[in-house]
Amino acid sequence: MKKWMVSIVVMVSVILGSDIKALALSPSSDLKYNGIDVSEWQGDIDFEAVKESGVEVVYIRSSEGFDYVDQQFEANAKKANEAGLKVGFYHYVTAMSVEEAKNQASFFVSLVEDYSYDCRLAMDFESFGLLNNEEINEVGLAFIQEVEALSGKEVVVYSDSYNAINIWNDEIASYPLWVADYGGSEPQDNGKWSNWVGFQYSDAGEVNGIETNSVDLDYFTDGIFLSSVEVSKPEIPSQPQTTFDYVVKAGDTLWAIANKYGTTVSELVKLNDISNPNVIYVGEVLQMPGESSGVETTEYTVKAGDTLWAIANKYGTTVSELVKLNDISDPSVIYVGEVLQMPGESSGVEATEYTVKAGDTLWGIANKYGTTVSELVKLNDISNPNLIYVGEVLQISGESSGVETTEYTVKAGDTLWGIAAKYGTTVSELVKLNGITNPNMIYVGKALYLN
Repeated sequence: MKKWMVSIVVMVSVILGSDIKALALSPSSDLKYNGIDVSEWQGDIDFEAVKESGVEVVYIRSSEGFDYVDQQFEANAKKANEAGLKVGFYHYVTAMSVEEAKNQASFFVSLVEDYSYDCRLAMDFESFGLLNNEEINEVGLAFIQEVEALSGKEVVVYSDSYNAINIWNDEIASYPLWVADYGGSEPQDNGKWSNWVGFQYSDAGEVNGIETNSVDLDYFTDGIFLSSVEVSKPEIPSQPQTTFDYVVKAGDTLWAIANKYGTTVSELVKLNDISNPNVIYVGEVLQMPGESSGVETTEYTVKAGDTLWAIANKYGTTVSELVKLNDISDPSVIYVGEVLQMPGESSGVEATEYTVKAGDTLWGIANKYGTTVSELVKLNDISNPNLIYVGEVLQISGESSGVETTEYTVKAGDTLWGIAAKYGTTVSELVKLNGITNPNMIYVGKALYLN
C-alpha cells in the first residue's frame, strides 16, 4: 500500500515537538491478532513459514483500478488458505467519479468471489488526484456500498492517520477502520473513529517466508472478521427455581440477609411477595434463592487511619464491591468503629509493599512481581503510569513471589519478529512487556523481557 502521507504526519509531529500531544486510538477489543498485508511486491511467499513465525491474519492485494490484477493474487490466495491463515483481500482504488468507483467495486468483487476469505473486504483509497474532500468521500462511499451490495459481505476502510483526520467524513467513519500509523505503539486519535479493527504499525517488517523486500506489519482485532452466521438455538424449558428457608432473627434487615446470602433485596421481595422491604418480623420464614451454602460475609471494624481503598486492597476486593455490600453513599467517608461486611471469608492475605528505587519504571516493577501495569495503576490510584517517584510506596497485589522475568539481550541482526518466534511468544506481547513504542527499532545490547 502507498502511505506517503504517514511520513508527513510523523514529520509535523517532530517539528512541533511537545506542542502536540496526540491521543491514542484504542482497539475495538483486547483480543489482537498478528497480521501482514502483501502484494506482488513481496514476490513468491512461503505461507507455511509465515504462519510458523506467528502471523495469524494476511490481507492480500487482489487488484488495482479498473482492470489490473495483482501478479501474485491467485498464488497468494491459494497458498494462504492452504496454510490455514485468516485471509482478507483489498483493492487499490483509483476512481475519480462515483461511476468509476462502482465499476472498480464490480471488478474487485468478481475477482475475490471464487476464493475463501475470513476478513472484511478492504477499500484502499489514497490517490485522490484533483478531487476535493466532498468528491473523495462520495467516491469512497460509492465504492463501499457497491462492494457490499454485490458481495453481500462487510467492508473495512484502510486509511493512514492523516487522511482519517483531514479527509474522511462521518459517513465513511461509520465503517470500521484499518489505520496506518508508524509514529508509536498506538495510532493517534483522529476525531472520527472511536476505535480501530486494524493497525498497520510498520511498512518495513521482516517475516520468515518472505524473502523479497520488506512487508507491512499489522495488528487486527476480532472486528476485522466477517460476521459469523448466527444459528438459532432451541428454547430451553425453564426449570423451577431452587430455594431454601431462612428464619428471621432479632436485628435482621432484608438488606443484611440479602448481603449475607449473596442475593438482592429486590429478589427477596419478589420471592416472598413482600409489600414493604423495611418491615420483616422475628420468626418470619423467608424463601432464599439457590441452595443453602452456609457462606457468610466477613466483618471488618474500621480503625483510625483506614480508607475504603486501603481496606479493599488489604482484603483483595474492590471499593465498588464494598460500597455495594455496605450500602455506602460516599466512599470517601467511613467512621472508626464502623463494621463493614467483607465479601467471602477472610484470607488474611495483604498486599505487598514496594518502595520505588532510582531507575524503576512501572513496567519493570510489574514484570518483576508477575503483575501488570494496569493492575498497579488500579491498586495505587495512579493517574499517569509514566510518572512514579523514588521513595514512593506502591501496593503490589498478593504476596511477593520474587520471580523475575526471563531476559534476552538483543544481538546484531535480531528483529522483534525473530525473537518472538524463537521464544514462542508474539511481537505484541514483547511490545507490551517492554514498553516498546516502535516494534521496528530495537538495539544491539538492549535487554528484553520475554515473559
